[in-house]
Amino acid sequence: MPLTIHCLQHVPFEGPAAVARWAEQRGHRLERTPLYEGAPPPVPAPGDWLLVMGGPMGVADEARHPWLAAEKRAIAAAVEAGGTVVGVCLGAQLIAEVMGARVYRNPEPEIGWFPVRRVAAPDGDPLAAALPESFTAFHWHGDTFELPAGAVHLLASEACPHQAFAWEGRVLALQCHLETTPDAARALVEHCGDELVPGRPWVQDAGAIVGGTSHCAGLNAVLFRLLDALAGR
Repeated sequence: MPLTIHCLQHVPFEGPAAVARWAEQRGHRLERTPLYEGAPPPVPAPGDWLLVMGGPMGVADEARHPWLAAEKRAIAAAVEAGGTVVGVCLGAQLIAEVMGARVYRNPEPEIGWFPVRRVAAPDGDPLAAALPESFTAFHWHGDTFELPAGAVHLLASEACPHQAFAWEGRVLALQCHLETTPDAARALVEHCGDELVPGRPWVQDAGAIVGGTSHCAGLNAVLFRLLDALAGR
């Protein structure tokens, strides 16, 4: 059955990327809401999805970005209404916060192509079953989150233990970027390249990031399996 997916964008250069391709291939409708332009968060109808993208701001930056308060209320309402909610990077942190978990600075920023490993047993959760034991993911974050009560811990990396969680098989929070395409990676380098500080243990340079986009095909395949599992729950 076709879905309507409401995509919340915090900046113009962090869009749905490969999620848009998944939606198109499955016959789903994807509607974007540019929160950074002052657009109000949508009110999803029953059965709709809420997709919350990344951005360079933090969950506590409501003074600089007042729309974050309304966005948090929209995410909380979707979770409480029994909806399907997917968050990426900042989106995952917003989900964690509205579900009562702490969001805080990671000991080190993690930017570039680094491996993640599955934490949950593959027979214990339908989303865990969609994940390989390990794979290379794309990362661009300085913050992290604790796991909300009742969450299933899905993925971890050496630099950041909490890379992904699921909740009730209908909420998926991804700290790492599985939606990344070569264009999306280049856009982050262009707009956020000042964060590529040399000498940090988990920060690659621009050349390594752009050169690593051969990982995108495998990364997107993992994302598609996760989204298919969500859609078929």
